[in-house]
Amino acid sequence: MSDFQPAARVERIKPSPSTAAAARARELKAEGRDIVDMTVGEPDFDTPDAIKEAGIVAIRAGDTKYTPVNGTLALRRAIAGRLQRHTGHAYPLDAITAGGGGKQIIFLALMASVDNQAEVIIPAPYWVSYPDMVLANEGKPVIVTCPEADGFKLKPEALEAAITPRTRWLILNAPSNPTGATYSRAELEALAAVLQRHPHVWVLTDEIYDEIWFGEGKAVSLVEAAPSLVDRIFLVNGVSKSYAMTGWRIGYGAGPAPLVAAVNKLQSQISSCPSSISQAAAAAALDGDQAFIIDSVAAYRRRRDIAVERLNAIDGISCTAPEGAFYLFVNCAGLIGKTAPDGRKITNDLDFVLYLLDCGVAAIQGAAYGLSPYFRLSIATSEAQIEKACALIAKACAALS
Repeated sequence: MSDFQPAARVERIKPSPSTAAAARARELKAEGRDIVDMTVGEPDFDTPDAIKEAGIVAIRAGDTKYTPVNGTLALRRAIAGRLQRHTGHAYPLDAITAGGGGKQIIFLALMASVDNQAEVIIPAPYWVSYPDMVLANEGKPVIVTCPEADGFKLKPEALEAAITPRTRWLILNAPSNPTGATYSRAELEALAAVLQRHPHVWVLTDEIYDEIWFGEGKAVSLVEAAPSLVDRIFLVNGVSKSYAMTGWRIGYGAGPAPLVAAVNKLQSQISSCPSSISQAAAAAALDGDQAFIIDSVAAYRRRRDIAVERLNAIDGISCTAPEGAFYLFVNCAGLIGKTAPDGRKITNDLDFVLYLLDCGVAAIQGAAYGLSPYFRLSIATSEAQIEKACALIAKACAALS
């Protein structure tokens, strides 16, 4: 049998660390291990009944055929309405596209615009997929470290220093995965002032967690804070996180019509269109009663407060309270150099995460997000599970010497 030789783009990238960590946790559970899985970035709530019913109605009505490549008219109208309410900007329907999740939309936007080692600025900590998406599309990730002292946020001077004539994109994710950091209007305006001096740089703003926000009012979008840049901003969002619809696989993008047209051309050859049934459900989610978001965000806030209090009581680790999303990015610098009961040395955050797994808690190392020594915990799980995980982490830390 001949050997398979993968294409160079496959060799350039690695599997998603978060997916791998979740898979390992499932394997250990299947073996009978008692593991508290804090890796999964997926709401533990069920999709609201009204949204599920919209999908069922679509099936019964025979809405089970191909749709336009960029999504049904009903869905794009719902997206346009949601974007205008949230950003104040009226997007024409040809500036909106829907796809099989926000991840697909981001990948297609990069595929449509990046090649020949074009540079993409990625603030770290970052969502694990950004650098590999850039690499897969023959680009060059330019990682800009954003330390905890800066709130894990990109500063204007750091952005200025990272821009070169080859810069194609800045990727901005807020509220952030993994830190929950969110930019104020003033902070976005300061970044926009830098971008005004560099008209060749576009911004991909990933706002998938914008509804899961613990501040007053709403999270501010770059489109709202810097309307003068709207002709080079590609805004990405979706229904997965806000409406507990991860498996429905609907994301969307909005931006300059020529870029959207390029994304649509690629999608026409990749998936033809998103699921017709999922699109009907997503339109109902965006247009319908938003009480689910209010209730779920209140639950995430309670979980955040419990976890942050418990973790900050543990010697050797500390945790800044996130402003949004449902993750904690926990500093474990105080544990580096310690020794586990079995004699293993904790030399980095991966060592600590592997030690935690042996102690019954599945987490993801900060190195996967471009910043060490930290680890990420998801609080998209019950308060009981959070309490259990924090107790196990406290016990594991106390056993180090």
